[in-house]
Amino acid sequence: MLRVISFDVDGTLVDIKFNELVWNEGIPLLYAEKMGISLEEARKHVKQEYDRVGEDRLEWYDIRYWFRYFGLEGWRELLKSYEVVVYPEVPWVLNTLNKKYDLIAATNLTREFLDIEMKDLRNFFKHVFSSTSDFNQVKKTTGFYSKMCDILQIKPQEMVHVGDHPIFDYEVPRKLSITAYYLDRTGRIHGEYAIKDLKEFEDKIL
Repeated sequence: MLRVISFDVDGTLVDIKFNELVWNEGIPLLYAEKMGISLEEARKHVKQEYDRVGEDRLEWYDIRYWFRYFGLEGWRELLKSYEVVVYPEVPWVLNTLNKKYDLIAATNLTREFLDIEMKDLRNFFKHVFSSTSDFNQVKKTTGFYSKMCDILQIKPQEMVHVGDHPIFDYEVPRKLSITAYYLDRTGRIHGEYAIKDLKEFEDKIL
């Protein structure tokens, strides 16, 4: 029996462009201004430092770490300076599904990003789980999904998860017998558990 529906955030509920602008435009721009160099030079240096740390370390996701590392100030102001775009079908779908199921969000975004990206959606969700901030994990592993189920006091079979990453949102939860749907907004992927938007997901669930 389905009790809980779990949603990825970036690329699923909100456009990933916000995240990309913060990391690849906002921080390089601040660094360029601080160092008196061109934006192109700053982008190159900042990316080199991102790559040096690597996405397998928690620091890679931590905006506070990078502001300290580059000697910058005002990470809160930077996050507030870009618009978060919620996909158009999302409010309707969440409002509909929320009437029948408990909704949660499951992401590797840190709390700093979640506070901004989920601001207009938070009331729909019973819980918001961050693998990085809550469990010190950089990826959504089977352990991450298992811990969520334990906290929610449900069996994996009582949860459905949907997200846009073929491994961490689809293959990994299915290893625990969580029903998972792969969201491909390009519409190129087809199959019983492939969807092109969350309205299609809603139709399948209901």
